[in-house]
Amino acid sequence: MKVAVRTLCEFAARHGDLDFRYTPAPTAEEGIAGHQKLQARRGYGYKSEYLLTGECLGLQVSGRADGYHPHKNRLEEIKTHRGDLSRMRAHQRALHWAQLRAYGALLCRQEKCARVELALTYYDTGRDKETTLTETATADDLWQGLLHLCDLYKDWAEQEARHRQQRDALLASLVFPFPDFRPRQRQLAETVYKNSARGGTLLLEAPTGLGKTLGTLFPALMAMPTASQDRLFYLTCRNTARQLALAAVDKLWAARSPQEHWPLRTLELVAREDACEHPDKACHGEACPLAQGFFDRLPDARAEAAQTSEPLTREVLAKIAAGHDICPYFLAQEMARWCDLVIGDVNRMFDQSALLHGLIRQNNWRASVLVDEAHNLVDRARGMYSVQLDQQRVLRLRKTAPKPVKSALDRTVRAWQSLNRECGESAAPVFLSTLPGSLSGALQGLVSSLGDYLADHPPDLALQELLFESIAFMKLADRFGDHSLCAFERAGRGRASLTIQNLIPADFLCDRFTAAHSVLLFSATLSPGGYYRDLLGLSEEARFTSLPSPFRAEQLQVHFTPGISTRQAHREASLQPIAEVIAGQYRARPGHYLAFFSSFKYARAVSDALKARAPDVPQRSQQPGMSEAERSAFLEGFRQAEGRVAFAVLGGVFSEGIDLPGNQLIGAFVSTLGLPPFDVWHEILKERLQSRFGDGYGYTYLIPGLQKVAQAAGRVIRTPDDAGVIWLIDDRFLQPRIRRLLPPWWFSL
Repeated sequence: MKVAVRTLCEFAARHGDLDFRYTPAPTAEEGIAGHQKLQARRGYGYKSEYLLTGECLGLQVSGRADGYHPHKNRLEEIKTHRGDLSRMRAHQRALHWAQLRAYGALLCRQEKCARVELALTYYDTGRDKETTLTETATADDLWQGLLHLCDLYKDWAEQEARHRQQRDALLASLVFPFPDFRPRQRQLAETVYKNSARGGTLLLEAPTGLGKTLGTLFPALMAMPTASQDRLFYLTCRNTARQLALAAVDKLWAARSPQEHWPLRTLELVAREDACEHPDKACHGEACPLAQGFFDRLPDARAEAAQTSEPLTREVLAKIAAGHDICPYFLAQEMARWCDLVIGDVNRMFDQSALLHGLIRQNNWRASVLVDEAHNLVDRARGMYSVQLDQQRVLRLRKTAPKPVKSALDRTVRAWQSLNRECGESAAPVFLSTLPGSLSGALQGLVSSLGDYLADHPPDLALQELLFESIAFMKLADRFGDHSLCAFERAGRGRASLTIQNLIPADFLCDRFTAAHSVLLFSATLSPGGYYRDLLGLSEEARFTSLPSPFRAEQLQVHFTPGISTRQAHREASLQPIAEVIAGQYRARPGHYLAFFSSFKYARAVSDALKARAPDVPQRSQQPGMSEAERSAFLEGFRQAEGRVAFAVLGGVFSEGIDLPGNQLIGAFVSTLGLPPFDVWHEILKERLQSRFGDGYGYTYLIPGLQKVAQAAGRVIRTPDDAGVIWLIDDRFLQPRIRRLLPPWWFSL
């Protein structure tokens, strides 16, 4: 049984309160640079990232110490920080010493040393200052300490080994929960199984109606024993998709024999705001009762969760956590280490501080990653690696700021004023080739000042938001390059903003994909595969496969309108012809239809034209900023007996991710190519993508736009029993390049 030193210590050497008070901390990039700087200073004979392994109580313990100097017989662990070292919590330092002593025990056995000097070095990246704490320990004392940790972990490790055997036996003979596969679903499952078993990376375009959730989850689970995979992560871009995955697990569970044990630990990861029991309290023992003594009560809660056969959903974890008086959100974070299947949002694997990616690296897991509705990942990832600073926030806080942070806020205000003078008073965005140095420098001091203050004072939500915003900006500033764009905008006096906008997420995501053993990205619209491979940073070995549609030829009719143009210059002239198309189709076959347009303004104009020309055609419209209740009511309208034409905006909440089978939706009109606006921002994006990939126009405009068209029109045919019509209203839909980017099965039926 293998265990990493860090995992061993985090399991057995953590005690006391959960404490997430705001301590000054460097960015990840600063931490890496700090380690490298100190390692380079150590001189001749110093060995960096020194690999240590050994067996203790049947456990194979391993890890990499930051440095070992054999001539000095000195083993070093480096921890980077910012600001006053005395602010570091006692439990953090205790964990650091536990790790270093565990490394020391392994070193003495591996190198046959009777004793060793241990050096715990704290490096202040802001001040370039080292603080080193040392102790000399004997091999026997260190080994006794390691024995104690391993003794605490051994029973759990043995339990985990038995669990793994039982889990693999279950998955190898997993039963499909229905008598047979849907049409083409078996081909889908076979494709997924082979990719997982071979450890491949696959972009899989699978049309609607195949049953993709169960058709991907079932074979990926079955492949885990064959591929010796430790974990399976099912990642979604929408909460509704997460619920579908949990429902699929329930179906697999229900298909087992009633007497059969179910050794598949499943975890639902939700956002902190959805799990926190005390959102008004800070995450430390002095403020929140569920953080007080968290690590002392965690073992019993962890043991109960590990023995629970049903999926560890938000509700189940909340119940377990309540029984042990600990935080349910951080119990879920802990159980992510021990669950076989984790279902959560894509940010858990792909954002800057992704939990699952960190666990893969820490434990050297062989993980299988499935990404549902993967066509959304490009935009989602751009958002993960973008950030905006607002001058108004700083000015507002400056008026009421506590004295310890006022000077740092004053410096930041002056830096904003300097930036305003440099960029001028134009309301149009100013795109900067480099980040403004004066503001970046002021932010460094502001982060340190805010961190120091918040570490010792009650939570201040306004200051916390400013701290988070500033830290996020600094992190992305450290990696600023041609993959991103810096934009300055000024809406008025004191209302400037500075944005780092990611353009090419590939540079940030590539190491996430590399860390996984197998990757499956799937969606009904994932063509062309090269677009997603390039922008997501997949390897050249990544394959693309498009499965044929399961639907019959007579189910779908696709119509074109060669005489109608929806270009901006032709919008006014298009209103009456589009209204005639809609009226004619509705009168020929009354029922529920969706009519998609590029904007609310365009949709209203056609709606008015339809009312004037065909008042007998009933209609309703999506409104800007609809609440959840209003959206539900809009969808409920499709279940009414009387059919209507529902006007909506392409790319909005009703153009993907909704199921309206049967007579709930019998047709769609798409009166736009969905192209993004031809503004300065998109033209810069086009230039960057042209330079990097050679197809700037396609990657910026055509592919994203027509993907929205395919998603919207794809609402019509959802089951093998559906029948409907799609009207593609624009003469450009007949162009060969445009048609090639639409689903082939639309035109081959």
